[in-house]
Amino acid sequence: MDVVVGIDVSKDQLDVHVLPSGESFAVANDDESLDELAAKLLSLNADIVALEATGGYEMLAAAALSGAGLAVIVVNPAHVRAYANALGKRAKTDPIDAEVIAAFVAATKPAIRPLRDEENRALAALLARRRQILAMIAAEEQRTRMALAKEAQKSIGRLLAALRRELDSLDADVDDHIRKSPLWRVRETLLTSVPGVGRVTARTLLAEMPELGSLDRRQVASLAGLAPWTRQSGKWKGKSLIGGGQTVRSVLFMATLVACRHNPVLKAFRDRLVASGKSKIVATVAAMRKLLTILNAIIRDQKAWQNA
Repeated sequence: MDVVVGIDVSKDQLDVHVLPSGESFAVANDDESLDELAAKLLSLNADIVALEATGGYEMLAAAALSGAGLAVIVVNPAHVRAYANALGKRAKTDPIDAEVIAAFVAATKPAIRPLRDEENRALAALLARRRQILAMIAAEEQRTRMALAKEAQKSIGRLLAALRRELDSLDADVDDHIRKSPLWRVRETLLTSVPGVGRVTARTLLAEMPELGSLDRRQVASLAGLAPWTRQSGKWKGKSLIGGGQTVRSVLFMATLVACRHNPVLKAFRDRLVASGKSKIVATVAAMRKLLTILNAIIRDQKAWQNA
């Protein structure tokens, strides 16, 4: 049996459980303790180390253990909790959670996705902050329409001006990150050569999907949350659904709407599906998958888009 390590992460402590030995212990969540933990797990010949996503507290441990040469995976806490419920484990403590994480990974054997490097994480954080600023701008613009008092309108105006300055500053920071990497500059140029794909879409893919170009079309669709999953029981057949990859799916959706107007290949593909009886949303999702497949091939082959 593989040596599987489950780690429950909190701000100050890591609770560790090792399978199949059943060994459990706890270490501090700091650099010195992580070095000691990495050495111990290497001595145990750990095949895979699993941490639960905890809002960012797991990143230090994930980076340190991965940098030490261990195979590290960050698992979805909802999946782990569902697995625990299936086992009837209602008690929830940090040591128990570490044991359940290890058992979950041993049972499901999830694929190990390479962790993003520091530059990828920094770019992703900037783009996430950009989305937050845009959401705040949209909220304040909505409040402008409802504000009746001039004093309230002035307050909203001042805040909007500050938010737009911050947005410009973030865009400049993102530009700096892209300019520092020759690889990112080349990939951004390749991706934006496709009609409908702008800089925001390209940069989101660079940050969130560094594997782009190294996967086949089914793998890349699954990673982006665009692979349909079927619901069926006996003679009953439900609608196929997609899920996961929310950030990538959001930018791809907007890019696809533009591409279906200005990209002849995507427009013809979507129109053909609608003409065959598919609903517009189903046709759009299929066009999203096709666009992502095209982008994956462009990065793989290092060839810009060419109109037929």
